[in-house]
Amino acid sequence: MQSTRIRTAQRITHFNAWRRMCWLATLFLVGGLRQAAGADGIADPAGAHLAAEPAVGVPTPRVQRLLAAMSRQDKMGVIRGAHEPPGAAQGEAGWTRGVPRLGIPDLRFADGPPGVLVHHTSTGMPSTLSMAATFSPNDAEATGALIGRDARSLGIDVILQPYINLYRDPTFERAYNTLGEDPVLTGTLAARFVLGAQAQNVMAQAKHFVAYEGGDDAEVGGQALREIYLSPFADVSRAGVASIMCAYNRINGVYACDDELLLNGILRGEDGFAGFITSDWGAAHGAEFIVHGMDMEQPGTGPSAYFALGPEPDEPAMTGEETAELLETMATGVPEEQRFPLPKPADAGAPQPVRRSKNLGEALAQGTVSDADLDVAVAHVLGQMERFGWLNRPPSHQVGALPVADNARSVQRLAERGAVLLKNDGVLPLRATDMASLALIGPGALQTFAVVNGQEQSYGRAGRQIGAWQALRAQGVKGVQLAVADDMTGEPIPKQAFARLARLGELGQATVLEDQIDFTRKSGHELPAGMRTQWDGTLMIPVDGDYDIDLQLLGAIGKFSIDGRKVGDMGWWGGHGDIVFPNRDNVVPTTDGLDNVRRLAHMSAGPHAVRVEAAADGSGESVQVRLAWVTPSMRERSFTAAVELARRSTVAVVFAWSRNRPFFGLPGDQDRLIEAVARVNPNTVVVLNTGQAVAMPWLNVVRAVLEMWYTGDEGGWAAANLLTGRTNPGGRLPITWPAHLEDYAAMDPRYPQRASRRVDGRTVYDEGVHVGYRWFDREGIEPLFPFGHGLSYSTFVYSDLRLARSADGGVTVRCRVHNTGKRDGDAVVQAYLGAPAPAPAGADFAVRALAAFARVRVEAGAVRQVRLQVAPQRLRYWSLADRAWHTVVRGSRRIYVGASSRDLPLSAPISQDGPSSAAQ
Repeated sequence: MQSTRIRTAQRITHFNAWRRMCWLATLFLVGGLRQAAGADGIADPAGAHLAAEPAVGVPTPRVQRLLAAMSRQDKMGVIRGAHEPPGAAQGEAGWTRGVPRLGIPDLRFADGPPGVLVHHTSTGMPSTLSMAATFSPNDAEATGALIGRDARSLGIDVILQPYINLYRDPTFERAYNTLGEDPVLTGTLAARFVLGAQAQNVMAQAKHFVAYEGGDDAEVGGQALREIYLSPFADVSRAGVASIMCAYNRINGVYACDDELLLNGILRGEDGFAGFITSDWGAAHGAEFIVHGMDMEQPGTGPSAYFALGPEPDEPAMTGEETAELLETMATGVPEEQRFPLPKPADAGAPQPVRRSKNLGEALAQGTVSDADLDVAVAHVLGQMERFGWLNRPPSHQVGALPVADNARSVQRLAERGAVLLKNDGVLPLRATDMASLALIGPGALQTFAVVNGQEQSYGRAGRQIGAWQALRAQGVKGVQLAVADDMTGEPIPKQAFARLARLGELGQATVLEDQIDFTRKSGHELPAGMRTQWDGTLMIPVDGDYDIDLQLLGAIGKFSIDGRKVGDMGWWGGHGDIVFPNRDNVVPTTDGLDNVRRLAHMSAGPHAVRVEAAADGSGESVQVRLAWVTPSMRERSFTAAVELARRSTVAVVFAWSRNRPFFGLPGDQDRLIEAVARVNPNTVVVLNTGQAVAMPWLNVVRAVLEMWYTGDEGGWAAANLLTGRTNPGGRLPITWPAHLEDYAAMDPRYPQRASRRVDGRTVYDEGVHVGYRWFDREGIEPLFPFGHGLSYSTFVYSDLRLARSADGGVTVRCRVHNTGKRDGDAVVQAYLGAPAPAPAGADFAVRALAAFARVRVEAGAVRQVRLQVAPQRLRYWSLADRAWHTVVRGSRRIYVGASSRDLPLSAPISQDGPSSAAQ
């Protein structure tokens, strides 16, 4: 394999020498060819305002003139991240400096997915897995359009999404950000998302290129790399995505941002990507990366900045103490999660032996990077600016009002369409008699689990994130009652619990004695804006036990310690930390809208020293600080009250949640709660807000399970409509839901080399093309719920399958879908391509692989003709024998059609010439 990579790398080196010669020649001449797939820009009307993309490797005359007029320093500003001047910055993830005299604009980059993360409040969107669960390209485009509009209104130019790595390892902390486990579903939806976003005059940056599924060094075979992991990036390239982010990890030992074979050879050379490639923040490891395909370095500041003409003494590195404190903060969970051990981070492994210059200035001086290389990178960025019209009219960086009400309607609709009904024995939808005595249980009944927790997505509008309890009451349901079971807000620690409590006075003033720490709007005693203060006291614990100690703030950052040991603080990410959002640190805000730093502390009876520190954030708002707790007795009373409410009710709905800790399980006492409720109420329904599959030890004793993922701002309304039947659920699983965590290929104990959290950081993808449901099919493993599964309040019958070869070399699939139920509903028709028989040598094939899908509305009792198009690239396979793409049809492959990967009642062979059909 090594010799093959060397030979391939040599070919790529020759290709790039030729490419640089072409660039020099095209300073005077314009010409060249573009790959046929996507060569003419975006044909979809959603992107009609965009100019055609420049041909790969060929700058336009205008870009050539700009390059000739730019100094080295000018060029560096365009391809190197920097700090936006104070007073203008919006808390964005990145910024590049333009060249005003030449009409080249600055660019702002904002985090996601989903949504737009800046200082200003923006729309809280359903999670990416929720978008994937819609199985709807139209919904993906609508999601992109909404996020794009938000970005444009907030003065953002580049959104760091879609996230198109695959759900391979459910224990990877970013797995919930994916669009699922299948490359066709991921690529199709991501491409439409790009169209929707870029139609709003905002650039999309797809990430992370490539094989970024949890390991530091992904060892991936050629066929799986091509067919599975590169496939979604080819799809967004065809859709005209403006930018792609290269990842932190290595692929087969080579840094992703330095892999010339992948970046220049495949992404640009084969897939026709014409945009610019940006490093993930800190993923550059050398100035020479610019020669191998990376165009822009982010963040581009600090001592590790490589795209710099000289050293950067103004950006000191974090001290060892600061680094340790940051890692400690990132590794601390909320109380429910602290009962489970957290995994140790993987060792990054030995440094990669490559030749590197200290910075770009040194590389240019040594000749390892040339000015022609610099021009290639700059022109990729300028080419996209020209395409978007920004060289004529710079994008607006003014912050404008967002259409909150319109966005809310869209978010609610998307949340409803992404919900997956996993199980239902007839209890749903709820009837009028059920709602006369309905119990809603769990914190998610009162507050929607809008986002996983404060990371890189928009935090949304906390004031809108009500639960189903409020929504049902607003819809006139009289009999609904609430029991949160797990009280996440608690109560202010009362004055009786403090033997002494003192606050440092303002400068020059004496220490102030306090009764308790409760300086909030709710208490009527909030502190002035700009304040920094500290409390020291002695807390008297009445009995031994586990206490939730909660530091609740808004308008301020803070931390607290017990007996001299820091227990909790605000967990900052990147440059967004100077504004505190209400749901920054817990899964939901406090019930009065404060951020909630919750920690579990086992405390013995008696006195404990407590210190609380708070300092105003950058919002200019008043400072609110409260130290609250949930004692062991309070916790047990809440649990018991929830079970008693369920006992008295006709139907009990339990809202459960998880954020990937523990792996494949619900945090805290939720399993115990569901089982206790089901024992006293035979009509128990579970609503899940999770970003991954979880174990369901209670599945057989509950009557229905509804997965709603993380819903965005309007989850309470969406849940109410789904439970009552105002909306008929139609989402489908974008992941396989296993009976056991070990059923996943990456979790199988027989293959420890596949795990992402290995000590040496290397992850071997030796399951090949058998990812997700493909692995379950190959191994004959029965999932709890298969990929593509989802129930409806309607029933659908599939019939009359017909196949025909299309003019482009693909396959047209037609079938009939009959809604045999009494409600209008959505069917998700899925077509899977079977393996050829016999299989050609030099390649591996899935038992079945998703090839096309469509979500269609079918009225009650009606029959609808459905047409799917299997694109010609879905029929290809990558042969390791000759390292080339091939297509096998000739009657040796079948297409299977149905409602999930394990529910495929129709099948027919693909005919070489004429149509074919299945006998019914």
